[in-house]
Amino acid sequence: MGLIHLELFATLDLVGQAPGGPDEDPVGFPFGGWQAPLLDEVSGAQVGAAYEGTDALLLGRRTYDIFAAFWPHQKGGEDAEIATLFNSIPKYVASRGRPDLSWAGSTQLGPDLADAVREVRERHQNVKVVGSLNLVQTLLREKLFDRIDLWLHPVMLGVGKKVFDDGVVPANLTLLAPPEAGPMGAVHLRYGLADGVPATGDMSAPDRGLGSDG
Repeated sequence: MGLIHLELFATLDLVGQAPGGPDEDPVGFPFGGWQAPLLDEVSGAQVGAAYEGTDALLLGRRTYDIFAAFWPHQKGGEDAEIATLFNSIPKYVASRGRPDLSWAGSTQLGPDLADAVREVRERHQNVKVVGSLNLVQTLLREKLFDRIDLWLHPVMLGVGKKVFDDGVVPANLTLLAPPEAGPMGAVHLRYGLADGVPATGDMSAPDRGLGSDG
């Protein structure tokens, strides 16, 4: 069985909507492209390294349409390596509609999304979910993910779709590597899904020395 990785880009208040450009989500969201001024060589290299070994993409409809309109036309330049990867591997699309699947290697998932994702995980070793916030909520709810790559950026928007929204259920995670920060302030966090649900405790217990008497 393979691994499903969630690749998420978020502001400090955890907004993940339309990071790449103003045309990603032009209706009702005034900050499309908020990530662009905060990119640097360090975070770019981190993102590139995160895709190494990827053998399938799992995307929501909106993200798929954006990718399908862009990556097939990036044959050269600084994005050539990722373009070659994305254009050559299978793409699985979660959609209730009828997406245009003309991007080579694209397949629409069946109506039972959880079962379809499980089949994708059985078929591949390293499946990447990029953006696709609606799909991410389903994967979080079903615990159909293994790792999270989260880039936190030093900006707050106050509006927009959150990366962790109505799909979150109680879960434990483990830190897979120390956090890494780039010169523009983006921090890369890597977590893996762990067993069990969050435990609770009492910070005012006497042996902790945190009592209310000072």
